[in-house]
This record gives sequence, structure tokens and C-alpha cells, in this order.
Amino acid sequence: MKLPPWLVQLSSKGLTAPLLVVVILGLMVLPVPAFVLDIFFSFNIALSIIVLLTALYTVRPLDFMVFPAVLLMTTMLRLSLNVASTRVVLTAGHTGPDAAGKVIEAFGHFLIGGNYLVGVVVFIILTIINFVVVTKGAGRIAEVGARFALDAMPGKQMAIDADLNAGLIGEADARKRRTEVAQEAEFYGAMDGASKYVRGDAVAGIVITVVNMVGGLLVGLLQHNLAFGTAVETYTLLAIGDGLVAQIPSLIISMAAGAVVSRVASDQDIGEQFVTQLLKNSQVLYITAAIIGAMGLIPGMPNLSFGLLALLIGGTAYLFARRAAAPVAAVLPEAPSQDTSAAEEASWQDLAPVQTLSLEVGYRLIGLVDQAQDGELLRRIKGIRKKFAQEIGFLPPAVHIRDNLELRPSAYRIALKGVEIGNGESHPGQFLAINPGMASGTLPGTPVSDPAFGLPAIWIDAALREQAQAMGYTVVDASTVVATHMNQLMSLNAAELLSRQELQALLDHLAKDSPKLIEDLVPKLLPMSTLQKILQNLLHEGVHIRDMHSIIETLNEHAVQSQDASALTAMVRIALGRAIVQQIAPGNEEIPVMTLDNRLERLLLQALQTTGPEGSGIEPGLADTLMAHTSQATQLQEQLGYTPVLLVSASLRAMLARFLRRSLPQLKVLSHAEMPESRTIKVTNLVGAMG
Repeated sequence: MKLPPWLVQLSSKGLTAPLLVVVILGLMVLPVPAFVLDIFFSFNIALSIIVLLTALYTVRPLDFMVFPAVLLMTTMLRLSLNVASTRVVLTAGHTGPDAAGKVIEAFGHFLIGGNYLVGVVVFIILTIINFVVVTKGAGRIAEVGARFALDAMPGKQMAIDADLNAGLIGEADARKRRTEVAQEAEFYGAMDGASKYVRGDAVAGIVITVVNMVGGLLVGLLQHNLAFGTAVETYTLLAIGDGLVAQIPSLIISMAAGAVVSRVASDQDIGEQFVTQLLKNSQVLYITAAIIGAMGLIPGMPNLSFGLLALLIGGTAYLFARRAAAPVAAVLPEAPSQDTSAAEEASWQDLAPVQTLSLEVGYRLIGLVDQAQDGELLRRIKGIRKKFAQEIGFLPPAVHIRDNLELRPSAYRIALKGVEIGNGESHPGQFLAINPGMASGTLPGTPVSDPAFGLPAIWIDAALREQAQAMGYTVVDASTVVATHMNQLMSLNAAELLSRQELQALLDHLAKDSPKLIEDLVPKLLPMSTLQKILQNLLHEGVHIRDMHSIIETLNEHAVQSQDASALTAMVRIALGRAIVQQIAPGNEEIPVMTLDNRLERLLLQALQTTGPEGSGIEPGLADTLMAHTSQATQLQEQLGYTPVLLVSASLRAMLARFLRRSLPQLKVLSHAEMPESRTIKVTNLVGAMG
């Protein structure tokens, strides 16, 4: 059966909020029968329970983002019900205790035993609990949470940018995480304001109850000629019943607000946190059971109650202790069997190949790289290789990961072709707070240096993460520390990662789109070894090889005249000049550069003619002078906020780049031929000029 269009639109989720607003306004304005009031009071109680349970089963505050709006709607619903019930109480209260419906009558008789004095006391106590304890505490937590969320936003954004730059996450993930950071700040800000609704509702409940009592007394005495005692009892019971019907859902909603804003971020809901954290220590439960049991032995104490409770707590401790011990026994390694047979003969299988790129970890880091435990570091390494391929221009070899019991428990070691190129320590469960240079204040923890870039850093507990971000630190977890270090080392050693196997895979990939281009070069014009050397020369100086089409076309053009790898590298650099300059100085702004003093340049040209293009025999005095003046000029460029770029003649570029690379890796040496005509230069320093 097909529903009519108007009914389909009526059942749409988008009409839920407008219909609720219409109901709230209708309860305030229109006279409502007692039976309808019973339905809405029951609905109000059910709604408050739904909100509380949803809050308890929420893992993250952002999973319940609609909560501030829910607070507003439920508060207005309670107030509209107060208005509607007040109208009924004052107009028909003289007819009996069921004039305002069965729900109010039940709360007036069953909960407080028909005694209006008891009802007044109970109502005041509930209001004090709601207003002074729960609502005030939740409001304060929301206020502080909003302040910390706003203060921590810059640090969180920097952490996201660091993960994106390191290749640990993609652009879509970064955009999603930035949105979550902004939503978190907005949520706590909204909760700070929404908590005022609940406080105002508590005050309004008190005022409405007093008005009902006084107004009902006057109506009963003046309009219905009731006796004073009868009027007081009738209208007070109705007013207190009405107040309790509204105050109990209000208290439940306040508890939900407190639960949402007071929880600490975790992958467990509040119920799981209670069980795993409050009851996980069986020793605490055993001691508690002993204390309760001892109290039960005191004469005059309820011995049975204390004894049963002590047995219950002790039994719970025993069950949790057994449950905790079971997995440990299950994963204990088997004792190694004593093999008494003769040792096998050595074979070629005993010769393990040297892995191009490997990561060795101590036993505490095994969980980060264990696929069975969904190791976070494995996913990050996949992201690093993908980002490397996108930025550098070829797919690096896979990372071989293994545990090494000779390392310290939290240590790791990164090796290239069996030779260590980096090491460090990472502590699972803790966070590394890195000072990018603008952090304010210090944190308790273990001071270290960031293994990737050498920045001052501190290993801190997870509880201090938000505080560190608010103070301006870049905070990363243990797996990110290792992944960032590996990403940096892979970029620095990109030339050595381009082996013959990776180059062949790159050419095969290019041949799918341009088979003729590859055929004409390799092996017709250039052997594979020469092409590999040219690409490694580019990578040694930080030039990406993404534009392989331009590289191959340039080599096809010039390989006929020369087979020298250095000369062909210079030709390729000229062809890639625009990309090289764009990589150093993005945009179209003026490029500040350093140049050689004329006298120093003439001396270097003479040395080049004497020693050849390799420049390995520069006279020691001249080499010291060149290094000292270049270092001084480079420091001045960096102090001015410029990327240090040395612009020289084409004949000197290769020699100077090779000579200065070891001591000044941040210096970029370009030739005039590599500078595109569309970019303008500004000479800011002369290297070797006499002061």
C-alpha cells in the first residue's frame, strides 16, 4: 500500500523538531484535558530516561552533538507542562486530587504518602540536589571544557598538519579531523550556555510550585468557599505532585548533562569504564570486603547486611582476578623443546638477504607493529610510502619490520641496507609534547629531543595531552613519533632507495602510457645504470623526479651528444628549473638569493680548470675560506627569514653543491640557467665579499 505524499512528508525526520515546538506552544496556550496531561507527563519521564541512557552509552561527546538542543527542548517541554498543569490545578483542583490527572495524583499520594509537609520537604531536597549539586557542577565543567577546547585548538591543528605533512593521514582525514576539532569547541561552548537552561528550569520549578500553592489556596478560599484546612491540603498536594513530576525528569536530564561533559575521552562508554577501572583491581575489592566484614562483627551493627555485602564484594574480586589471569595463562609461551639431534649442515638458506629498508623495535613496541593487534604503526608506514611516492616520484621499497630483543624495551632502530641511519625511543601509552618554539610553560615528564628534527620535547602522560596542546605544544602519540622519524629519513636517503629494481618498476609504469618514449631511451641511448645515476644525482640534491616525462624527453635530446651522467644531470636540472625553483620558493614572488663575489668566483673557476669537474682538489686554504664565508652568509639569510639559495654560474654549480652539501644541507645551489625567466631575483648577500 502506497502512502499519500502528505503522510510521507509528515513522517519525515525533518518535521520532528517543528512538531515538538508546536506541541510545546499548544500546551502553553490551549486548555488540555487531564488525560492528555497524563500522556505528556509519562512521555516527559520516558524522554528523560532515553536522554540519560544515550549519554551513558556515548563514547565521545561529539557522538551526542545534539545534546545542547535536546536540553533546550526538554526544558521548554517541562515548563509548558507546568503551565498546562497549573491551569488545570487552579480551575479544577477543588474537585479532588485527580483533577490534574492520574500522574500528578500518584506522585502526590504514592511518593509522599499523601502528607503535604513530607512532600514540601522532598521537593525542596530534590531541587537543592538538582540546582546546587548536579546542575552547577555540570555547568562549571562545561565552562572549563569550552575554555580548554578553544585554547587547545591551535595545538590540535598543528598536530593535524604535522600528520598530514608526514604522510600519516590523507587530505580527507585531515579535513575530517579539523572539523571535529572545531565541533568539539562549539559543543562545549554550547553546553556551557545550555547548562543555564537547566539551572533556570530548577528556579522556575520552585517559583511555579509556590505560585500553585498560594494561588490554589486563594482560589479555593475565595471562589469555591473551601475550608482553610481542606484548601491547604488539596492544593498543596496538587502543587507538590506537579512539582515532583517536573523535577524528577529535570534531575535525570541534569545527570545526563553531567555525564556527557565530565567524561574523559576514551574508546569505552561510561558503563565499560566503571567495570574496567573501578573493579579491575581485585586487591582493592579484597581489602574492602575485609573492612566491611570487620564492621559487621561490631556489636550493634546489622551483622547480616554487612556479612552478605562482604561476601558479595569478595566473590566479585575472586571472579575478576580469575578472569584477568586466564588470558595471561593462555598466551604463555611454550617451553623450548630440547632438541638432542645433531645440528643440520649449513646451507644457502642460512644466508639472510640484507633488506633495503628495515625497522627494528624493542619488545614494548611490538604491539604497534603487530598485525594481529591492529598495530597503528603499520597503517602509518603504508601512508608514509604512499605520500613518498606522490611527492618524490617513485615507490620506495617495502619496510621490513622485526623485533630485536637486544634493543632497549622502548627503543627502535631504522636501517638502510643493513646500516643504521636513525634510532630513538618511543613509549606506548604516552605522548610526545614537542615545543615548536612558541610553547608557554613546562610540563612534568621526561625531557628528550624529537628524534626526527631535534626539537626539545617531553614525554608526558595521556592525561596531560589537552593541557599540552593548550600551552602550544605539538602533541603526537608513540606510533607517530616513529613514523615521522622514518618519513624524514626516507626523504633524506631517497637517492639510495632508488635501486635498479625500483627504477625498473618506475619505467614499466611509465611504459603503460608512453611505451615509445621509454623504448627510445633505454637501452638504445642510455644504459640503465647511467639513468639510475642521473636520477640519484637529482635526489641527492632534493629534486623530486615526479615529472619523469620531462626528464626522459631531455635525456632523449641530449644523450646523443654525451653519455656523462653529471653533464646530463645538469641538462635535466635546466629542464626542471621551474619545478626546482617552485619547490624552493612557491608562488611568483621575488626570490632572495646569495651570489659569489667576483674575485672568489674567478679563483673557483681557476681551481675547476685545474682539478676537473669533481672539484676534489681545491686548495685547502681556499676551501676553508669558501666554507666560512658561505656559512656566514647562510646564517644571515636564515635570520632574515629567507630560504638560503646560492646562485652561481652553470660551470660551478655541480662542484659547489657537492662541496657544500655535507656541512650546509639546508643550502640550495642553483645555476643561472635553472632560474626561469618568469621569476625575478634579489641579491641579498655576496659570499666572499670583503667587509
